[in-house]
Amino acid sequence: MGITAAVAGASGYAGGELLRLLLQHPQIEIGALTAGSNAGTRLAEHQPHLLPLADRVLGPTTAEQLQGHDLVFLALPHGTSAKIAAELPADTVVIDCGADHRLSSAEAWQEFYGGEHAGTWAYGLPELPHPGGERQRETLRGARRIAVPGCYPTASSLALAPGFAAGLLQPDDVVVVAASGTSGAGKAAKTNMIGSEVMGSMSPYGVGGVHRHTPEIEQNLGLAAQEAVRVSFTPTLAPMSRGILATCTAKLKPGVSAEAVREAWVSTYADEAFVHVLPEGRWPRTADTLGANTALIQVAVDERVGRVIVVSAIDNLAKGTAGGAIQSANLALDLPETLGLPLVGVAP
Repeated sequence: MGITAAVAGASGYAGGELLRLLLQHPQIEIGALTAGSNAGTRLAEHQPHLLPLADRVLGPTTAEQLQGHDLVFLALPHGTSAKIAAELPADTVVIDCGADHRLSSAEAWQEFYGGEHAGTWAYGLPELPHPGGERQRETLRGARRIAVPGCYPTASSLALAPGFAAGLLQPDDVVVVAASGTSGAGKAAKTNMIGSEVMGSMSPYGVGGVHRHTPEIEQNLGLAAQEAVRVSFTPTLAPMSRGILATCTAKLKPGVSAEAVREAWVSTYADEAFVHVLPEGRWPRTADTLGANTALIQVAVDERVGRVIVVSAIDNLAKGTAGGAIQSANLALDLPETLGLPLVGVAP
């Protein structure tokens, strides 16, 4: 019998993407599907593109429904995963796609999310470099509780971490401006997300250092740098359904050359299946990551002001959420890390 996986929050965007990718996984069998207010309805009412699962009826999101599986994905609103996870067996691999277990600092959680910190799980960004050449994947092998990164932190951390791990960047002047598609806001109806408000327009939100992903980006870059890193992060909403394009800059340490910068990024990701530094002259596009578990990166140096500029593109639902979750699950279950995950996007 294969590995069985339950998906909580199956009617949402993240849950739907998890199911799309799990249907392609050769060693995982999809078990229980649950939802909140949509419990009792058929999956086809919410995910009509998932034809093999169309007649599945969504159960309520309870520990009783989720127990008995080898693997449980929690694609739930922030603040709701911790209670469910606490009721699941310790030997079940639980992958939280929400924010409940991402931050190591209880103080940062209280400042940006409010309420009690639920604790810290293994952080599910396998390619994140550590000083000395190790990667975050080593903490994921055999893990039973894994926190999937936020989509903005995935794009931003992969973009800048090589420079911090190599000791090339100053930690106190880091700026990230990132544009995201509307699916990042979830499926709940919001006036500012309807087509007539979004089409033909871009808009900022979470301005002034208040976006909840800020401490997570700082946490990841601080791990790579082995010192505190301060980040000014500004997200924007783009008129597209999927994708993140992050433009990330930091000040170079004195004497760091453009050649040293490129070498650091290229060597960091040379052996990674999903993270690709593009040839010089080619810049990332969100369209090239559509539906794929890939991160595309380009790095340049503005020598006039002594800053590195790194642009990264991901699909926020694939590498930014569901793909990253399955990649981490593969590591936890001692499966090939790339199993069931697409390298090829959809074009045009």
